[in-house]
Amino acid sequence: MIENLETLLALSRSGTMIEASTELRISQSAVSKRIAALEKHYDRKLIQKKGRRVELTRHGQKLVDKISPVLSELRDLFLEDSAASRGELLIGVSDAILSSWGAQAFFDIKREMPEVQFTFHAHRTSVVLDRIRSGEFMLGVCTGLDSIDTDLQSEILMYEPMVIIPSALKKITWKKGQDLDVISIEDHSGAWRSFGDEVTKLGIHREVAMESFFSVAQLAIAGFGHALVPIGVARTLGVSEQNFLNLGDHGLNRPVRFVARKSTYSLPVVMNFFNALQGYLKT
Repeated sequence: MIENLETLLALSRSGTMIEASTELRISQSAVSKRIAALEKHYDRKLIQKKGRRVELTRHGQKLVDKISPVLSELRDLFLEDSAASRGELLIGVSDAILSSWGAQAFFDIKREMPEVQFTFHAHRTSVVLDRIRSGEFMLGVCTGLDSIDTDLQSEILMYEPMVIIPSALKKITWKKGQDLDVISIEDHSGAWRSFGDEVTKLGIHREVAMESFFSVAQLAIAGFGHALVPIGVARTLGVSEQNFLNLGDHGLNRPVRFVARKSTYSLPVVMNFFNALQGYLKT
């Protein structure tokens, strides 16, 4: 029964059978069978098709609202047992962080904590936060401000400068307040929500929005337009400091933060990792 309820939760988050099956690492037919079993058990329709997507019925939403906190508490118990017995950390990381400077940072910290088993999952910030809330991840290293995440414990680790990669890496001259069209991350990213207003104040206009900072940067390098990306992305792609404009000098940065449920934040293994990462990023 618990597996079936977990499947309904995954479907409510993803909105499609294929995304739910990918998240749960089961087949789409298995997802359908689990939902059908729930509907038979409760004698209620729990989902309904809407175009290519699936949404919860009124009964389905009511069930999800009831079971979400219960399943989260159960996951917390298992996570705490795992942390206490094996020193395991299940970490959700924003994809652009893990793909740039994050991997090396975590490896260096791992050497300081050899007794800890690290398991990483790369997702968008919104997904990381949702899975922390549901108890699937113990903690997250992600971007964005914490003004709307009051149910979670959140600490700013650092502010990563944003930079402009010129189109085709051809040098450009720009002064604060001058109009400049760029390609950058889309609205729903934690990063854009944290600094989008500041971008406009600088005179920079997002002409094209994309889902990945690395895709944004690669388009700029190829010559499709100027890119607004974190400095770690530019460095990872081998863009010389001489070839990009550092907007950190103008106060444009993306916050990088450490996030955990309040019930797991105080676990010794979580606190030790937080202190090690905070110290590493300050050096």
